[in-house]
Amino acid sequence: MDQKGAVTNMIDTYSVALTDLVEAFGLQVVYAATDYRAIRLTVAEMSRPGLQLAGYFDHFEPMRLQVMGNVEISYLAKLTPAERAITFDRLFSYKIPALLIARGVAPDPECLKMAQKHNITLLSSKEPTSSIFSAIITYLNSAMSPRITRHGVLMEVYGEGILLTGESGIGKSEAAVELLKRGHRLIADDAVEIHKISGNSLVGTAPELIRNYIELRGIGIVNVARLFGVGAVKEENKIDLVVNIVPWKTHEVYDRLGLEDQHMDILGVKVPMYTIPITPGRNLAVILEVAAMNNRQRKMGFNSALEFTERINQHFEQNMGNG
Repeated sequence: MDQKGAVTNMIDTYSVALTDLVEAFGLQVVYAATDYRAIRLTVAEMSRPGLQLAGYFDHFEPMRLQVMGNVEISYLAKLTPAERAITFDRLFSYKIPALLIARGVAPDPECLKMAQKHNITLLSSKEPTSSIFSAIITYLNSAMSPRITRHGVLMEVYGEGILLTGESGIGKSEAAVELLKRGHRLIADDAVEIHKISGNSLVGTAPELIRNYIELRGIGIVNVARLFGVGAVKEENKIDLVVNIVPWKTHEVYDRLGLEDQHMDILGVKVPMYTIPITPGRNLAVILEVAAMNNRQRKMGFNSALEFTERINQHFEQNMGNG
């Protein structure tokens, strides 16, 4: 499974099929357009067309899924049937992907008639408007988030998501197995799908085909969930730290104090990184555990390297003062 050539570093862009959204949230299809199964949502944002129902279409985003709730329904109820027909005729002329009506309210006859005229899908949900709106936004943001696939191993160690990188055969999977024996969890081996879910947050998961599997050279493919139990695997995890494993080079100068902050840029997010040189006999699993705990302490505002440096400086200042 350690096939580095099979992994891409290209950033993918995603869309969501309207049928998948309907299935995920149990929406009712009131009217299906002729192209219903081909409709795809290409933006994660949604809109409530309050101003548009009043006739204001400046800055209108027709690519967004439109959602109507109590406010819009109350406004439409004050219009005459002819006015409602004109209102929906104008709205649907923009070829929106679909109109979702919340709280299980049935669409007006004028709404249904104009949806059929313009071939626009009508959906219904029994959920409150704010609840279904926020839930779908979260779903779309996750499904359409920028993502990239990286060669490596992703583990959860003491609650920290550690992405192990390094050349093929360096020992990433072996280190992962040792961590599994010590009670930590596997998210992905070989290929890690990384999603940018916010401005400074990355989540990693495994491709469906290889999820829960790990490869050990000389042994072969191992199903981690069956061998170590379902508690040894996790579907996804935030990436808190990158550990780049490299072969030890005698003449290379390595950071011994930890004062040099290293980062890896992934999808525009700077993730803290350690470079760990290895030689036969080094217990990489223990090192990774310490790296996880140290990174957790740093996020809490405690930096051992700075504390140690300050103690050394104070020691020299005191000795110089006594001299």
